[in-house]
Amino acid sequence: MITEKVRIIWNRRVGASYYKLGLKCGKELIAAKPGQFVMLRLPGRASPLLRRPFSIHGIIEGEGIEILYRVVGECTGMLAEALEGEWLDIMGPLGKGFSLSENSGGIYIVAGGIGVAPMLFLSKYILEKKTTCSTGVRVFLGAGSKEDLLCRDDFLNLGIEVTITTDDGSEGEACFITNPVEAAVKEKRPEAICACGPPGMLKCLAGIAETYNVPCQISMESVMACGIGACLGCAVGGKDESRYLHVCMDGPVFDSREIRF
Repeated sequence: MITEKVRIIWNRRVGASYYKLGLKCGKELIAAKPGQFVMLRLPGRASPLLRRPFSIHGIIEGEGIEILYRVVGECTGMLAEALEGEWLDIMGPLGKGFSLSENSGGIYIVAGGIGVAPMLFLSKYILEKKTTCSTGVRVFLGAGSKEDLLCRDDFLNLGIEVTITTDDGSEGEACFITNPVEAAVKEKRPEAICACGPPGMLKCLAGIAETYNVPCQISMESVMACGIGACLGCAVGGKDESRYLHVCMDGPVFDSREIRF
C-alpha cells in the first residue's frame, strides 16, 4: 500500500452520470489485483475532508489505473469537474481481491449497476491469464434502466457472452439479474460465481450458490472513513454472530458463506 499524488490522464463522461477516470500511478498501484480498491481525495480542498473508496476498474498498461464512478454526492460531483493534468491524493491498492483457481472451468460474473466497476477488470484478468478458467466465462449485467447499463460493449469486445436485464424492461428482460443467473446455474453449473452489486442482489446470489453448491465470491460496498481498518466503520455481520468483518480489511471480496445477510 502506498500514498501518493497522481495525475489525471483523462476524466471521460460515459453516461448520464457516469465517468471513467484515468490516473498515472506508480508500479505498486499498477500491480493491483481485481477487486482491490483505492481511497481518493482532491487535495487542497477543505471539503470533503476524508478520502472516498473507489474500486479499481482496470489497469492502463505501463501508466496507471482506471476508475469507473457515478456522480452521487459532493465528492463525486467535484471529481467529475477535475481536468486532465490535475492531481489527486490516492492511497492503495487496498483490501482483498478475487481469488480464482487456475483450474476453474467456468466463471459466471454478475454485476448490478455501478457494481460492474471491478468486474471488467476481473474479466480481463481471467482472459489474460490464459488458463482453463478463461473458458466458459459468462457475464450477467443488471441495471435499473438502459441508461444505467455500463460496459456491455467492453465485455462483448472481449468475446464474452453477456446477458442483460433491467428493472423497467428498457433493455433485455424486465426482471432481476439473479433470475437468468439461477436459470444458467441450473442448466450448466459453473465452477464459481463472482459478483458485485447491491446488497439484495448479493444476498440472492449467496442463496443460489448455497442451493446449487457453487462457490461464490462477492465484492461488497460500504461507507469507509479510512480504508485501513482503523475506524471500524465498515463492519458487516459474519456467519458467526459473535464476529464482525470489516469490508476494507477482510474484504471487500468475501466468500459469500462468510457473510450474515
